[in-house]
Amino acid sequence: MAKILFVLTGTDRWTLADGTPHPTGFWAEEFAVPYEAFKAAGYEIAVATPGAATPTVDQGSLAAGANGGQDGADRIARILAESSELRNPLALKEIDLAEYAAVFYPGGHGPMEDLAVDAESGALLTAALESGKPLAVLCHGPAALLAATTADGGNAFAGYTLTGFTNAEETQAGFADKAKWLLQDRLVEIGADYRAGEPWAPHVVVDRNLVTGQNPASSAEAAAAVLKKLG
Repeated sequence: MAKILFVLTGTDRWTLADGTPHPTGFWAEEFAVPYEAFKAAGYEIAVATPGAATPTVDQGSLAAGANGGQDGADRIARILAESSELRNPLALKEIDLAEYAAVFYPGGHGPMEDLAVDAESGALLTAALESGKPLAVLCHGPAALLAATTADGGNAFAGYTLTGFTNAEETQAGFADKAKWLLQDRLVEIGADYRAGEPWAPHVVVDRNLVTGQNPASSAEAAAAVLKKLG
């Protein structure tokens, strides 16, 4: 059976500009919704993190308000509880890309802390991009693209049309003036053709084998885009 690899942050905090550690991790919906879609389509799932750290879910992402009500929150919590892969992650350095049909990076603020500077993740992203396999990166997950440096010092994703969590959304979430840097700004700096949609509305951009989603609401559409590419 074909497998899809989820790469998750391994941290439980995001260091703000003043040095304060903000509790975080991965955003529940961004893992759970694609996970359920891929499982329903018959794919096996594997999870990898830096150092095989057990991924931490951002507690804010489990709240009813973040999931369209309590029924939605209960559904997301159930999917996470049933996801044994979350409790048995692989180490990024052990990943053989040839074993996977696609790669999916959920967000949460965690990737801003670790995946943005993780060379092993950066190498995996570059290899996935070059392989032609579907590669999906969601919300704050595109922070990981910053580590995908090339031999000439550039970035593997320069020139790609993509999206990610916007400055407007970070402002509305209350973190724009607290962050060391903003994701939208950094994606522009690496040479990406960044496209922002309306705040909090589903917005997915597909460029070649790269699928990017702007925010948690884009989770289902990003998963659907991957499944479409997989045929």
